[in-house]
Amino acid sequence: MYIPPKFKLTDESQIRAYICQYPFATLITAVDNYPIATHLPFILEQEGSEWYLLSHMAKANPQWRQLKNTSTLVVFQEPHAYISPTYYEKEENVPTWNYIAVHVYGTVEMLLEPEQAIEVLEKSITTFEKGFQKQWEHLDDGYKKRLLNSMVAFRIKIETLEGKEKLSQNKTEKERQAIAEGLLTISDSSARQLGKIMKNKL
Repeated sequence: MYIPPKFKLTDESQIRAYICQYPFATLITAVDNYPIATHLPFILEQEGSEWYLLSHMAKANPQWRQLKNTSTLVVFQEPHAYISPTYYEKEENVPTWNYIAVHVYGTVEMLLEPEQAIEVLEKSITTFEKGFQKQWEHLDDGYKKRLLNSMVAFRIKIETLEGKEKLSQNKTEKERQAIAEGLLTISDSSARQLGKIMKNKL
C-alpha cells in the first residue's frame, strides 16, 4: 500500500499488536486477474522464528480452492474516523480520514486433517471466547464431525508486514491535540478508539 514516510509504522511488534487487537480482516486472492475477498477473523501465532495467521472458512466458499501454495494479501483496517477541517488552525484545509491499516502478505498452508481443523477451532475459542470451552467440550461428536465437514482450515506464513498509521502527523501538535480530543467526544466507538491512540502519541 502507499505509505508516506510520516505515516509508516516500522515497529513489527506494534503491527502484530494491532492484528491481535483488531483480528477481523479481509483475505484477498486473485486468479486470472480477478480478485476475490472473504472477511474472516484471524489468529496470530508464532512457531519458532516464523509468524502465522490462522483461520477457517466455509467449504461452500470457492475461494479456499485458490489458496493452496498461493500468495495472499490480508488487510486489517481498524480503527478509523472522519477528520473535520474545523479542527485545523487555518481555514484553507479539507476533510480527511485518519486510520490504522496493516497489510500481511504470505503463502497459505491448508490444514485439511480433522485434528488440524479441530486445533484451529479450539484456538479460536481460546482467543475469542475462552468461556465457551466448557460448552464446546460437551457438544456431540456427530455435530463436531458435521461442523468439520462444512469448513476448511488454513494458515498463512507471514512473509511481509506493512503498517500504516495515518494520525495527522503532518499537522501541528495543537491540531493533533484538538483532533484527539474531538474524536473522544464522538459516539462512534471506532472514532473514540482512534482518539485514544492519538492522545497517547502526543
